[in-house]
Amino acid sequence: MPQTPAVPVVPRPVSVTPIDDAAPFTLAPDARISVAGFGADAVAGALAEALAGDCGRHPAIVHEPPAFGDFAIVIADGEAPEGHSAEGYTVTVTAEGLRVGADTEAGAFLGVQTVRQLIPVACGTDPLSIPAVTIRDHPRYAYRGAMLDVARHFFTVDEVERFIDAIVPLKLNHLHLHLTDDQGWRIDIESWPNLARHGGSTGSDGSRGGFYTHDDYRRLVAYASARHVTLVPEIDMPGHTNAALASYPQLNPSGIAPALYTGSKVGFSTLDADNMTTYEFIDDVVREVSALTPGPYLHIGGDECLSTTADDFLRFIHRASAVAASHGKTLIGWHEMGASDRLQAGTIGQYWDFLTPRGDAADDTLSFVRQGGSVIMSPADVSYLDIVYAEGDRLGQDWADGPTTVRDAYVWDPARIVPGLGDAHILGVEAPVWTETLATIDEVESMAFPRIAAVAEVAWSVPPADTADIESVREFTEFAPRLAALGERWDIAGTAFRRAPGIPWMSAADPAEMAGAARDD
Repeated sequence: MPQTPAVPVVPRPVSVTPIDDAAPFTLAPDARISVAGFGADAVAGALAEALAGDCGRHPAIVHEPPAFGDFAIVIADGEAPEGHSAEGYTVTVTAEGLRVGADTEAGAFLGVQTVRQLIPVACGTDPLSIPAVTIRDHPRYAYRGAMLDVARHFFTVDEVERFIDAIVPLKLNHLHLHLTDDQGWRIDIESWPNLARHGGSTGSDGSRGGFYTHDDYRRLVAYASARHVTLVPEIDMPGHTNAALASYPQLNPSGIAPALYTGSKVGFSTLDADNMTTYEFIDDVVREVSALTPGPYLHIGGDECLSTTADDFLRFIHRASAVAASHGKTLIGWHEMGASDRLQAGTIGQYWDFLTPRGDAADDTLSFVRQGGSVIMSPADVSYLDIVYAEGDRLGQDWADGPTTVRDAYVWDPARIVPGLGDAHILGVEAPVWTETLATIDEVESMAFPRIAAVAEVAWSVPPADTADIESVREFTEFAPRLAALGERWDIAGTAFRRAPGIPWMSAADPAEMAGAARDD
């Protein structure tokens, strides 16, 4: 088995200080979780659930000071690193106990994700010990996300929950659901019921259809929220709308609905910018989706509108975004929306071009900042998780300068892509998974993992401000052993992942490897 760092945590914490010559923390069978502060009970519950699932241990939660050998969850002002109260945390490991401190429930929950990686993989038997260490940590960006395309191929509530469980340990805190596209409409709209019933009846390659009822969607929202993940729904417009156009003839200029589409082309569909029914439709859809979504964001797409004239696109974005914003959400749009100089205040752009911007991508992205918004960075050639790992892969696409290796997904920096766009303008980073070629959740996971862990570290870990060379900012040789240690945990959890080259994975032939293995396509 390959050697791993003393603290094999992904994303890499800001500060890890071993306590020299100190005895380790030993987890005894009778260890408890002591809680103090508002929200600590919920975090302790998450830790207890993790210990039960990961290790088969069932510590009691107590409302009293910790005894020797206990865990402690403390939420109080001043516990987080200074200036990072929202999601900062500390973890202190000594022989006396293991203590997580934070100013907020969210910070403490993130601290627990670090604790889960500190606990040895083989944690079901005694003795179990953790080296003495102090960790002080906080995120670089507030928005750290993954996107799951459920429109091309539909994924059930259980499958989406499985995906949420897999991203939570990486400290990702937003899940962007791409709910609508040419191939399928995946959320029930009661005022326009045929959207889901007809538009959601199929998918890419003629695959199974499906959609989320309001109760399904509420369940996803609640499941994500309990794990400090904010759901971000996307209703793509004016392009990527064939499923909607096929469902209602009145949305089409000709009054004739096109056939359902199961292919993979983009850019051929568009809503009619001059049709009043278009905006009544948008108002109804956004009203219902906003009412179901407690989070602050609503994504309205705006990308690849190749069948919408430039003038129509600008008029549509101005009018549709005003309608959408009237329902109280902060809007997000792909960077092409920045061509408009009449965006709603605070609109967030999502950059999806390459590390070297092409065409108008850089200026369109900066337009969001000029109009008072911010930017989410998703450069396709390093963060799109459906791009092939290697030439000849059965799964995935290769259009974004692919292949994209794990190293490619790790060695980049969000603030070094668009000239003039720095950390002050960047809300965060998101790793999308498009599913034209991915029909099962195992296939989604095997394309996302391990590269999503690399992108998660880019979103979390702060690089040295004075380093010009990105290669020295993110040392892949240091990251790879920590990633390999995470792979052992994916094996145990049953998360499918790619055993990509360049990572010292535990050998598949190692008898200590757990069954239910991840696979390499």
